[in-house]
Amino acid sequence: MADKTHKWPVNVAGKYYVDEQCIDCDLCRETAPAFFARNDDGSHSYVFKQPETPADVEQCEEALSNCPVEAIGNDGE
Repeated sequence: MADKTHKWPVNVAGKYYVDEQCIDCDLCRETAPAFFARNDDGSHSYVFKQPETPADVEQCEEALSNCPVEAIGNDGE
């Protein structure tokens, strides 16, 4: 499970984030490309935009549930 105390600082503020467990597999970026991007310097994904609509949330939740290392979190804030 993702840990918000270990989330990457490049994540934008909001309830979704990627933490240090990310293995740069690209799944979240393929599932929800409007919200997840790759940090080329650190070889990991991060959230660059928070979802705004129910369809956006659905994409982010799909990325969260499919993450092979559970590096995506939703802290509800």
